[in-house]
Amino acid sequence: MRKKLSEEHIRASRDWAICIGVEGYEDLLAQLKPGIQDDEKLKSLEDWAALYGIRFHESAGLDVVYDGEQRRVEMYEYPLMHVVGFKFVGYVKVWDLEIFKKAAVISKPSLIKPYHVEEFEFVKRKARREIKVPITGPYTLADWSFDEFYAKRKLGVDDPVVRRRVNKRDMVLDLAKEIIRPNLEALVNAGAKRIQIDEPAATTKPDEVDIFVEGFNEAVKGLSCAFSVHICYSDYRLLFPYILDLKAEHISIECANRDTRACGMDEDSRPGYSVIRLFKEYGAKMRVAPGVIDVHTNFIEPPELVRDRLLYAAKLLDDPAKVIASNDCGLRTRTWEVAYEKEKSLVAGAELARKEFE
Repeated sequence: MRKKLSEEHIRASRDWAICIGVEGYEDLLAQLKPGIQDDEKLKSLEDWAALYGIRFHESAGLDVVYDGEQRRVEMYEYPLMHVVGFKFVGYVKVWDLEIFKKAAVISKPSLIKPYHVEEFEFVKRKARREIKVPITGPYTLADWSFDEFYAKRKLGVDDPVVRRRVNKRDMVLDLAKEIIRPNLEALVNAGAKRIQIDEPAATTKPDEVDIFVEGFNEAVKGLSCAFSVHICYSDYRLLFPYILDLKAEHISIECANRDTRACGMDEDSRPGYSVIRLFKEYGAKMRVAPGVIDVHTNFIEPPELVRDRLLYAAKLLDDPAKVIASNDCGLRTRTWEVAYEKEKSLVAGAELARKEFE
């Protein structure tokens, strides 16, 4: 494999290194200067990409960081590259330019080896802030896959709805026990203190929300770590009451994408945050990380807007200590310039919100 890099790319690498404080970047520029990269250099470039991701988040001011998942192809495809029992069958398009290889399960899944430990250990060596590792959860891996194994079993069940549910539950629990839990155990043993389990498919099928919760709890059971869950672009009402049994320290949800851009802390200004009432009404113990940055637009949220969104969330929960400032989701669809300004606004807005409680 040979990839040509333009002078513009090299110049951008230098400018961003200076902006976010990447140490030793001159070595990277020397490596890039010939303008052609071969397979032998790719591992080194992955390390540099991860370091840039870490410094990017730290320079923006985030309290908890990671490397931006620079080494991962995609949140679904990457994990299954390390699992026996799945075969990739083709590409699917989700939205915009987001595509991934979809797979079918053809036998009971088994793990080749934990697939996030090496990247975590690199981040742990380089990061200057607290670390949170993201990992795709068992329900989403199951829900986004074709079933060519579990559905073929003879269960002695005539009702197709019941049969589908039994098959789905068994698949989720097998993934939780055989794939996700060994990864979590390896990360905890390597020193991970915070792990986020991403489950965007959690409410895709309303009658299976309890299966999502059971799979999550099975994966984290007995492990000494602060676990959180991220669920984006979903009907969060469907999580209740099942979410009350989830063994998570906090939940990260998308709110900014469905909100207005007007400042204010009234219901008309903050329609995107109305779902937070349910956490209060149901007496949920977990903290809530409402998205206050819309990742699907280039609009840079003013810190005052971020502040008001956080203050409104605190008002609905009646406890500012239960609110964590967050993005709706990942910023991979934005340019670095836009993403950086958004992250700085997130940090500045959170600081403004904190001052209201001093």
